[in-house]
Formats: sequence, structure tokens, C-alpha cells
Amino acid sequence: MKSKTSALIIATLVLAACEHSTPQTAAPVAKAPAPASSAPKSASHFTPPPESAIPNDDFGKQVALGRQIFMDPGKYAKAYVGNQLSCESCHLDAGRLAHSAPLWGAYPMYPAYRSKTHDVNTFAERLQGCFNYSMNGKAPPLGDPVLVALETYAYWMSKGEPIGTSQPGRSYPKLSKPALTPDYARGETVFKRDCALCHGDNGQGQQAAGHTVFPPLWGPQSFNWGAGMELVTNAAGFIKANMPLGRGNTLTDQDAWDVAYFMNAHERPQDPRYKDSIPATRAAFHDTPDSLYGTTVNGHLLGQGGASP
Repeated sequence: MKSKTSALIIATLVLAACEHSTPQTAAPVAKAPAPASSAPKSASHFTPPPESAIPNDDFGKQVALGRQIFMDPGKYAKAYVGNQLSCESCHLDAGRLAHSAPLWGAYPMYPAYRSKTHDVNTFAERLQGCFNYSMNGKAPPLGDPVLVALETYAYWMSKGEPIGTSQPGRSYPKLSKPALTPDYARGETVFKRDCALCHGDNGQGQQAAGHTVFPPLWGPQSFNWGAGMELVTNAAGFIKANMPLGRGNTLTDQDAWDVAYFMNAHERPQDPRYKDSIPATRAAFHDTPDSLYGTTVNGHLLGQGGASP
């Protein structure tokens, strides 16, 4: 109990620092909005039920278990996790927050055809992909208690939504193409100014009492090259709407694009779909300007899983 309390205190202090502090070395920055910002508008969106509304019955036990897995898969789904991330690393506020791919935005949209798999996937199959790629682990088999609990949590959170109708805030915002091509050096400047305080100078995140407080953004403990966040488009939209934590929509669109590029121009674990060679894998799974896999940045061919540029 003592260690949990300590972790909570440390996490609260670090979060407070990220929301209200600026590194000593950072220069004063004027945060004027970009003239043509594509920030999410304040359109109304679905409001999921609060945690306090989880029913006190056998169904509610599965909902609560799904939430526990979502928040701490390293503890509750350890056999299927291969890094220090949690589901909440990319789906904020326990999967509730609009514009961070909330569970309530995803569940009613499945089954769905996905270009990534060239097939119609169920929601459970979509969850399997999260373990394979974002968690750099292995997929629980269909029907596994981990998948059942997560799906139950998503179903409970989505009650009252229309099926098959895309809701405002259901995914990450789609930013307009930037005025300037995303740039590593500009992105590094944004990272040092707005991101390093929480995620560390080396992007490896922060832990407290053995728990990840702020996730690693690249390297062996981050998502692998098969995850959706490796696409600069997805990363830029997520960053624009949600980062720095607690201060979403304060970066300009250009800053979001640049720092997304900088983040994804670092090495991370290999794509599990690796096929013969990096060029072959890029041709098969990353043939888009939004992916840096198989491209050369600062003299380093990305996709080797080794040292970053």
C-alpha cells in the first residue's frame, strides 16, 4: 500500500510539473494560434458513463477488470505485453477522452473493413492488433479472458451510441497538410521545449515506483514499427489535440507535425510483419509518405531496431 501511495504522489507531482512548468533552459515562447489551425472544434460529443456507474454485479466485474487491464496491462495482461506502455498511453483518461481514439468511438464501428489487414475485422481482432503492435507483445487468442474483459469495458462505455455511425471526437484529429514539410531539427526544438520535461531528454519516459508515469516515445520500450502511431499523420493529430498533457491545442499545427516527425524518426522495435528485408517490408506495409520506416534520416536507415539517428 505504501508503494502505491508513493507512486500516486510522485505521479501527481510530475503531472503538475508538466502542466504548469517550463524547463529552466527553455526560452519564452509566444503561443499565438496558427492562422489556419485545424484544431478540433468544440463540437459536442458522446459522454460515456462515469466509473462510478459500473454496476455491482457479475457483468460489472468484467467491466471493472477490463478497465484495470486497460490502465495497467503490464500487471493484468502481463503474458501479452512486451513494453512499458499501457492502453491509456494513446487513449487518454481510461479510454474516455474525445480526440484520443476513445473506446466509445471505436466499439460501435466494428466489424469493419481495415486496409491494414485487407479484411473485415471484429472489435476483438482490432484489440489483438493493439497487443501485437502498440504493446509490442503477442495477441491474446480470441475468447481469452483479457479480450473478453476489454471488449466488455468498451461495450459498457458505448451504451446508448448509434451503431456504425462515426461520432465527433472518435479518433485523432486529421490535421491539414503543414505549410512547411515536417522537419527533424524544428521537431527537436519543439520536443526540447514542450515534451522533454515529461518524456525525458532521451524520449524514454518516466517511471515512479516501478510504474510508467509518462510513456517512452521511441526505443525498445515503446510501440513497434507496426503500430498506427508510427504514421506521422496519426502522431501529429494526437499531439495537436492532447499534448503537452493537460494543454492540448496549444501547439501550432506546424509544431505538431514537426515534433511528430522527430518522434517517429527514431528507432523502435521491428515490425512483427517483417518480410525478408527492410525495403521489402516497407513496400508491403509502409508504402506511404506518412511512414518513415525504411527511409534514411540523418544518415540512419530506419527499421533496423538499433540506435536512433
